[in-house]
Amino acid sequence: MSNLLRRTFSGIVYVLLFLFAILFSKESYVILTSLFGLLCIWEFSKLINLKGLIGYVFFGITLILILKRLESYAVVLILGITIISSLHLIFSLVSKKEITYLNDRSKFGILTRYLIFSMIFLILLPIYKGSYNSNLMICILLMIWTNDSFAFFVGKNMGKRKLFVSISPKKTQEGFIGGLIFTLLSAYIISHFNTDFTVVNWLVISLIISVLGTLGDLVESKFKRQANVKDSGTIMPGHGGMLDRLDSILFAAPFIYLYINFII
Repeated sequence: MSNLLRRTFSGIVYVLLFLFAILFSKESYVILTSLFGLLCIWEFSKLINLKGLIGYVFFGITLILILKRLESYAVVLILGITIISSLHLIFSLVSKKEITYLNDRSKFGILTRYLIFSMIFLILLPIYKGSYNSNLMICILLMIWTNDSFAFFVGKNMGKRKLFVSISPKKTQEGFIGGLIFTLLSAYIISHFNTDFTVVNWLVISLIISVLGTLGDLVESKFKRQANVKDSGTIMPGHGGMLDRLDSILFAAPFIYLYINFII
């Protein structure tokens, strides 16, 4: 089987599994994304050479407590920590500084701030105004997949100028712009079918997804480059690891959560 066929097949399975879990119930969505989270923790722990079970235990306990107290100040505190950490990672990316984690304590810190907290906000995204909103999550995923797909196709066929050659040589400025334009277009179309937000709000969400999603992809690529590996794992043939598949939405999720819950 060619790499393209493997990539297509595993991608379809992933999408169908995600959509089924979202549409079936809140519980199925939380369970599936939690399993995805555990896989991402396993893959990222290997990237930074962090051994032990503390990451898995901390993720489980934090998620259970947050789901029971969605209105608590803890959510706001964790969101603030995650946003600040993400901005610091963007600064490290742009300034071309190495992301340092010299001991297990600092490794656990980066695992928590970069991955565990972001995964929690991915799980919380469809819980809007106190109730589970499956349509909201599907719309967000459609924009994520639109951005990823058109950035890939436009970059492959029209890309000439590199976006961040030292981190991800295949990404191009044309691909980024193509992904952004089609994501904005998808948001405009979505706004006519989903009236949870105004057209302007949907367009802002699509901007967050395209820009922060691309930066999230680059940040993960930086972690992989520092670890001298091509992919975070092998669980998805043709795509790499689960973290390779979720890096964009994981990085964007806290910013989307901030916008739809505290700014709109």
